[in-house]
Amino acid sequence: MRQRQEERRQQINKTCNSNKQRFFEEPNPDLLNHLLVDDAHCLIYCYVPKVACSNLKKIMVTLKTGPPYGDPSLLTTTVHDSENLTFLKDLPKHEITAKLKHYTKFLFVRDPFVRLISAYRNKIEVPQRYFYERYSRNILRLYGNQPNPPADFNLARASKLKVSFDNFIQYLLDPQTKGKSDDEHWKQMNKVCFPCHIQYDFIGHQEDMNEDSEDLLEMLKLRNEIRVPQSPVIRTSYESLVQWYTTLPLNTRRKLYNRYEMDFELFGYSRPDGLLES
Repeated sequence: MRQRQEERRQQINKTCNSNKQRFFEEPNPDLLNHLLVDDAHCLIYCYVPKVACSNLKKIMVTLKTGPPYGDPSLLTTTVHDSENLTFLKDLPKHEITAKLKHYTKFLFVRDPFVRLISAYRNKIEVPQRYFYERYSRNILRLYGNQPNPPADFNLARASKLKVSFDNFIQYLLDPQTKGKSDDEHWKQMNKVCFPCHIQYDFIGHQEDMNEDSEDLLEMLKLRNEIRVPQSPVIRTSYESLVQWYTTLPLNTRRKLYNRYEMDFELFGYSRPDGLLES
């Protein structure tokens, strides 16, 4: 575990040092809205949507209740409800600075292209009112040959209107939608957790979720006190990745990689050369 974590931290440091101009500016404290605090265990967790954050939030909520800890998987409260969580950004500035310096900090990451597929399938492909009204209706209008898609979500769902993966990617890359297309579920992970400005003590990978979460509890000396909600490790094969992304033109794939390049490099994910070569 120690060697693996040291290698992951070194990869982040190497990438940050090679891209100092890109990561020069310190993040505004208002942007630290994904950092959760557990004062009892001097712990900060930066949650990345679409990276097992529901199960990891369950652990944070359970730790907050104090020992003896219940089974996080049996938690009935809504883990995405802010009332059950303490956010670092809501604390006084001097406390934010002190806790970032002294608390144990961790995050979990995921292959950027796999995470993007997961975000599309969960939030865009399957109709949801918020995402339809905020994103899908505009995507259909701009790229889906639907000049006037229904404003009413129920009508749109009854009409079986569907945003294609190709159109979703068009929306992300369109200069005209820059600043409007960002959502935490597909935003670059480095822009959610700022690993070049926050020194994380533990970096987990969703691909090794069960093992890494146990290692995290071992590091926190909590392994025998709390159960980790077990998740089936679903590995997206390279063949499946190819099926999704080869529907996109080569130039689009390259632009998309450029958008997420820092996530690939920072967190040690291999560059998908087969998708980026002609």
